[in-house]
This record gives sequence, C-alpha cells and structure tokens, in this order.
Amino acid sequence: MAPGRLSFSNITALAPMVRVGTLPMRLLALDYGAEVVYCEELIDIKMVQCQRVVNDVLQTVDFVAPDDRVMFRTCDREKDSVVFQMGTADPDRALAVAQLVEKDVAAIDVNMGCPKEYSTKGGMGAALLSEPDKIESILRKLVTGVSVPVTCKIRILPSLEETVSLVQRIEKTGVAAVAVHGRFKEERPRHPVHCDYIEAVAQAVSVPIIANGGSLDLVKTNSDIEEFRKATGASSVMLGRAAMWNASVFRNQGPLPVERVMEEYLKYAIRYDNHAFNTKYCLCQMLRDKVESPLGKQVQAAQTNAEIRYRTWDALQSSNELTCVCRCRREYPPHITPKMFLLEWSRKKKLEQPLYETVQRSQDRAFQSTVVVAEKKYRSSLWSKSKKFAEQAAAIVCLRVLGIPEGRIGEEDSGLVCKRKREGKVNGAADEERSKKRHVAKTGREEQLLLDTAVTFLLFLILFI
Repeated sequence: MAPGRLSFSNITALAPMVRVGTLPMRLLALDYGAEVVYCEELIDIKMVQCQRVVNDVLQTVDFVAPDDRVMFRTCDREKDSVVFQMGTADPDRALAVAQLVEKDVAAIDVNMGCPKEYSTKGGMGAALLSEPDKIESILRKLVTGVSVPVTCKIRILPSLEETVSLVQRIEKTGVAAVAVHGRFKEERPRHPVHCDYIEAVAQAVSVPIIANGGSLDLVKTNSDIEEFRKATGASSVMLGRAAMWNASVFRNQGPLPVERVMEEYLKYAIRYDNHAFNTKYCLCQMLRDKVESPLGKQVQAAQTNAEIRYRTWDALQSSNELTCVCRCRREYPPHITPKMFLLEWSRKKKLEQPLYETVQRSQDRAFQSTVVVAEKKYRSSLWSKSKKFAEQAAAIVCLRVLGIPEGRIGEEDSGLVCKRKREGKVNGAADEERSKKRHVAKTGREEQLLLDTAVTFLLFLILFI
C-alpha cells in the first residue's frame, strides 16, 4: 500500500448509517478511538449535481446541491480517516462523484448491502448483489479512475458458496477492502449475525475483510470488539448501532454516560452548523428507551440547535463554545459592547471598519450574523431572535479567535475604549439612550431568571431521573 493511503487492516470503523453518519457523529467517533469513519450513504444522482464550496466561516468543505442544501460536509480533522459512501448503479456516474470528492476524503465506498428502499430503488444497495457483472464494472471504473482506495460493503448471499464467490470476484477488481454485514438481504437487526459466513469469506480472500452486524448481539462494550473480530476471523470490525447508541463504545478506557456523549455530540453539531432535525434524530437515537423521558421530550420539542442547547443547558456548561447571547449579556456593562471593542481595535490596527452581514431564517425568523475583519469572516453558530444580539455574538467570536479583550466586567483595562466610555460618562441626549438600555437590561434579567429556572429544573431531571 502506498504511503499515506488509508489502511483497512486491524482497524475499528464507524459504519455508514443514514441520518447518523454526518460530520458531528464522525468527529465524535474519532475522538473516542475509531480509526476510520464512514459517512452516510449519499446517492450519486444528487451528489453529481453538487458544487464543492470551501466554507471559510466553518472551516469546512461543503458539497452543495443546486437548492443550496449541503449534501456532504467535511473538515481537515477527518480528512485522513473519512470514507465517502455512495449509492450508485451506474459506473460513469459513480466515477464522476468519486472524482468530485476524492481530494477531500480518504477513500470511496460503494453501498452494496442496504436492503431498504432508499438504497435499492434504481438498482442500488442490496439490489446490486444479484448483478455481479455490474458490481465488477462499477468497482473497476472507480479503482482505475481515482487516486484514493476504493472499498464496498455487502450483505451475505443465500448460500456460503455464493457469498465467497462474489467476494472473490470483488477482490479481483483491485478494491482495498470489503465490509461484510453478516445477515441476508431479508434479515433485520433482530436476526442473529452469521459469523460463519464472514469467517469463510475472510479465509477465502487476501483483501482485508471488515466484519459488520455484531451490535447488540455480540458487541455491547469496547472489550467485545476484539471478540467479534476473532469470532469472524476478519481483519477489522465496523460498528453501526452500538456506536449510534453510544459512540464511546470506541473508547479503550470504557464507555461514558450517554448524557456526556450527547453533550460532546451537541458541541460538534453547533460548531459545524448541523441541521437541527438531524441533530434531534441522533440525540433521540442515543436516548433509546428514554426518548419519552422528560429530557427526550425536551429534545424533541426543540426546533433549532440553539434551542436544543437551551433545553440541555447544564450538559453544556463545560463547553468552550460561545454561550448564547442572552446569557452572556449580563457579563458586559450596558455602555460597553463587544462590537465597540472590535471597532476600536480595527481603528488601532488601521483596518477597515468591521462589516456585519446578517441573515434571517424563514422558519423561525431568527438572525445569524457574520463579521468581516481584515478580509476574514467570523460567525457565531447560534441563531438569535434579535439582529442586534446576533451581531454582538459575531463580534465576540471574532474577538475570542483573535485573542482581543472583549470588555467583560472584571476584565483588565486594555486601553481600547477611552475612560469616559468605560465609565459611562456620556452626556446630553445620551441620557435617554441610557434609560432605554436600562429597560433592556431589566428585560434581560427577567428573561434570564426564567431561563435559569428552566435550566435548574432540567438539571434535576438529568441527574435524578
């Protein structure tokens, strides 16, 4: 194997899972010890229409559909570990998609095992298992057409002989590995995994075999992963549902409480502007049978990532991310704002005045602001009900990234804002403005009291229910 190319030998991987394998879950799995992470299956017809966009604000690479939906988002943290899985039944289209993403991923995988209609319609997924010639055509096209390793994921066929024969044909195409889900096409997670099929395949070929399908039955904790690998004779192990329920299954040190995992997941969801409904889905999968608990109902009721964060506030107190503006507001004197400090700093550095670009979301009319300073963009990942607070949030993000004082109460004087402004000694018409600000501050304190009450109640629920 060429230097720098992803190896599939002796690794533990996050399996591709629809609606689960988005960027926050993949990064979480890597944090906990997974060596390889697969994205959710993405259909070739949708991906081939996408444009590659470098997102300077989030520091990601986005593949954006014509309707502005982000179909696939990745970042440098996972570049050497992420496998892009596609659903395809067309060699030429598969190659076009692979060439579109190959510079930003570590490998390309073709889904040949998912039995759900989402995958099988159009001859994709498990429908390919009955068309070995097409399988060979797709894989050979990819292997010769891209610079990164190519793999595929299959299910076992009705007989052991058929399964071994198919994988032997796949091996000859030059793929780097084959993931084998040890169930038949018509079987579901409630059916036991057939370790003997995976073992027979592993013994019949030299290409690395990745065993899949052991969640719940055989793999409940990290210590079970090696036992599953031995039981199947496979080179590596791929985990789906076990990781979906608690991604810390990858930790050698043992599992973490699911509430802690939810906390870490939500940090990534907010950091990378994950779609709120996808965030809710993944959190609910982690809650499992507690999805109807008070905490589960709080998560389900939320409509945005910011609202989810409000509703699970106590789990986020250790976050290094920006706290929401309504909570930060009391950290600043009424006559000093982060925007003021950023403006004064820009003037001192002889830069152009900070430029704020604010957008409003149609579904809830919330605002999000981006500030441009020295031709670089800074944005808060949170949405605010107020345009003014959205701009302040963007200013805080910029100040913190640049390491510039923000003007918080108790902060050492930086000299950016003159003493008269710091002490609030304004005159004339400013008296009326101060009166307005006092009213806003009072309203903010009332809102904060309500929020703190809700947070205290939620903390009680998480700790004692």
